[in-house]
Amino acid sequence: MSRDLLPGCTGVLALADGTVLQGFGVGAVGAAVGEVCFNTAMTGYQEILTDPSYMAQIVAFTFPHVGNTGTTAEDLEQMSGSAETAARGAIFRDLPTAPANWRADSDLATWMTRRGVVGLAGVDTRALTRSIREHGMPHAVIAHAPDGKFDLDALVAQAKAWSGLEGLDLAKDASCLQPFVYDEGLWSWPDGYAEPALLKNGRPKYEVVVVDYGVKRNILRALTSVGARATVVPASTSAEDILARKPDGVLLSNGPGDPAATGEYAVPEIRKLIDSGTPVFGICLGHQMLSLAMGARTVKMDQGHHGANHPVKDLTTGKVEIVSMNHGFTVDRASLPEPVVETHVSLFDGTNAGLALKGRPVFSVQHHPEASPGPTDSLYLFERFAGLMDAAK
Repeated sequence: MSRDLLPGCTGVLALADGTVLQGFGVGAVGAAVGEVCFNTAMTGYQEILTDPSYMAQIVAFTFPHVGNTGTTAEDLEQMSGSAETAARGAIFRDLPTAPANWRADSDLATWMTRRGVVGLAGVDTRALTRSIREHGMPHAVIAHAPDGKFDLDALVAQAKAWSGLEGLDLAKDASCLQPFVYDEGLWSWPDGYAEPALLKNGRPKYEVVVVDYGVKRNILRALTSVGARATVVPASTSAEDILARKPDGVLLSNGPGDPAATGEYAVPEIRKLIDSGTPVFGICLGHQMLSLAMGARTVKMDQGHHGANHPVKDLTTGKVEIVSMNHGFTVDRASLPEPVVETHVSLFDGTNAGLALKGRPVFSVQHHPEASPGPTDSLYLFERFAGLMDAAK
């Protein structure tokens, strides 16, 4: 195709197949390589762009109008870090709008600049979404240059040379470096985020160790809100060190990358946690690695699940939930061994969305019960985890 750029072009998306999308650069100046996925959420873009599960990915928003709620420092999902350990880029149909939100402390474009997120606006996100649905998530480089000067051949070559997410352990980079305790609760009107439970209620009801593969802040808030003190430990922490803390339960967090790659060091430790009889709850990447520890396998998806309007059925209750999802790998249903039971299923495509282990206090879900994308349909899973910890005491 022609390499000529349109007048006024300050941003491009160069795909590995040689396709170049042109538009207007937004946010940070520079370039970033990653896998392009689309997200169908209508809001929550700040939480999406700070979710460590999006590490090494470029997010194309299908909703055309983004930016009207602005950003606020309170709503970061990452515990720490920058775009290097979360979404590398963002693609919009229209230029981000000015904020109209009493909680906002910055507009989206300025926030992206500070954070180092490269953005592109003015492209046909519908066509890009259709392409991803038909051909899978492409490797690409997103670039922003205010002077409109790009070496397009070099950008395409960089996208083509990128190895992709398969076989890539990213959890080690998204994880914390040393243990810490988190005690902030969920947000509620009109008070905001709840005051620390340890200060308000005295001793916590549960001691939970969270294995951090790229944990989201709201997972920790949801744990605190059911009475837990959450002690977060690095992804490489041994089962012996976790159990030495005498936890009432262990949560395996979300995170980025290929679960089979992270599982090289994590799965043997997860098996020891299962064998200890301690209640275990896995979310997203934690769900996938728990499945590996129980003898199943994971596979790369063509387009993944990314959005805040995904219907999932809880097979144990018959209830259908509207949930938030963000994953590019899935548990192969055909590989589930006895005594693993499928508990949740995606009603979009029938893929697995939850597991439990017969006779053990062990379960997991593929979706994000803490995300509350409008509805809070899945917060009950934290109560379910608390019930298992009660029963084990």
